Amino acid sequence: MKGYFISIEGSDGSGKSTQMRNITSYLEKQGFSVVVTREPGGTPVAEKIRELILDKDNAALTDRAEMLLYAASRAQHVEEKILPALKEGKVVLSDRFTDSGIAYQGWGRGLGDVVAEVNHIATKGLSPDLTVFLDVPPQTGLSRKKTEENHRLDRLETEQLSFHDRVYAGYQALCKANPRRIYRVDGTQSPETVFAEIKKALDCLLQQEEKSQDKA
Repeated sequence: MKGYFISIEGSDGSGKSTQMRNITSYLEKQGFSVVVTREPGGTPVAEKIRELILDKDNAALTDRAEMLLYAASRAQHVEEKILPALKEGKVVLSDRFTDSGIAYQGWGRGLGDVVAEVNHIATKGLSPDLTVFLDVPPQTGLSRKKTEENHRLDRLETEQLSFHDRVYAGYQALCKANPRRIYRVDGTQSPETVFAEIKKALDCLLQQEEKSQDKA
């Protein structure tokens, strides 16, 4: 069985966690072994890097250092967890991947195209088979985060709204540039409606593979 790499993207508070659970349950019912992971993080080493990046006490962290830390975490994640799982025919479902780097560091921090170049090196050019983008305006997403029970805002979530607006613009640009890979869903709808739309993209991905196997 072929492995699939699926990433879920969206601004903070877009509902990724809820839809990750829905996607996992759906794919497991289809008989797939699903590896659920996240970025930054996903492995012991990468999780330690995550702590450095998101710790509000690290206010002196420069934009370029942040970008390189994200890339280092991603490189470890790909090498240690994602590629081995894909080789075993599993579905890897990741909360964020390189699109986040481009949106947050490339657009949010204003570092531009160098972010994509660095991430290409970190991932050995790996790209998801499908990316689901939950489209929720920054103001809405941040309001959701602030009302979550026991949630402590991290270093990026406490950034000014203007930063999150730039991130959102970056995601919009990515959707426009990658229409075949990125499936945009209006994340302001009910969770049930959002997943119904995501399910269409999942079914399309799986059916495409079935057709290619039939031709072979």
